[in-house]
Amino acid sequence: MSNPVLDWGPQRIVCLTEETTEWLYLLGEDHRIVGISGYTVRPRRARLEKPKVSAFLRAKIDQIIALKPDWVLGFSDLQADIAHDLIGRGIQVTVFNQRSLAEIFSMMFQLAAMVGALDRGRSLIEDIRATHEQVRQAASHLHRRPRIYFEEWDDPPISAIRWVSELIELAGGEDCFPELALEGLGKNRIIANPDEIVQRNPDIIIGSWCGKKFRADTVANRPGWDQVNAVRNGQVFEIKSPDILQPGPAALTDGLAQLHQIVLRWAHQEGR
Repeated sequence: MSNPVLDWGPQRIVCLTEETTEWLYLLGEDHRIVGISGYTVRPRRARLEKPKVSAFLRAKIDQIIALKPDWVLGFSDLQADIAHDLIGRGIQVTVFNQRSLAEIFSMMFQLAAMVGALDRGRSLIEDIRATHEQVRQAASHLHRRPRIYFEEWDDPPISAIRWVSELIELAGGEDCFPELALEGLGKNRIIANPDEIVQRNPDIIIGSWCGKKFRADTVANRPGWDQVNAVRNGQVFEIKSPDILQPGPAALTDGLAQLHQIVLRWAHQEGR
């Protein structure tokens, strides 16, 4: 006898970004995935098991059509053209646009419900939120929160998107550019005058240059940056972009854990 729960919802899903792929694997619903983004690295086995049919701004429309998907999942306005082309070919498309922690949790909840895995999804979300509360409690004991400059891109410098800014606060830090975090588009988070970063004098610098390796030495050698606390005290770090810049499970777990450890090591070094 077939299980109606297993048969519920879309059966052939293409994920144009990594976070929905990772979440479906965590839900135990990876058998529904028939195509993924070429940038997917989490989970690692997805790259071995699933055909890669898109980049971030481009997609192999004909290959996607050939997979006969009954649902395609995308992220943000940057994939609007891909969504437009697929909808024009009669494909059902959902484009999430999560920018905050609350919106990431909402996306995860909605996706779990759509594939009939709401109980599993709710349980995983509750576990993540419990860990967040533990981190929040630990951070509350810090005598001072370090000022953190998070650099999403180097030329021009782009500061943290909203969910990263919120994770910084959760981990025990203070985002140096909280006003820019409210801007959803990267072009609106450009720091026009890099001297402003020096003036805000971060205690910690974290780089996550999406698509290329972060170079701490390059950052330290920027003109005038030798006077920045983070550079003077050797507090310049990288968090890999798949761990923090994907608005899904990775950022909520591994990304936060790395941020928190960086903050705790700073506090230990400072005797705080």
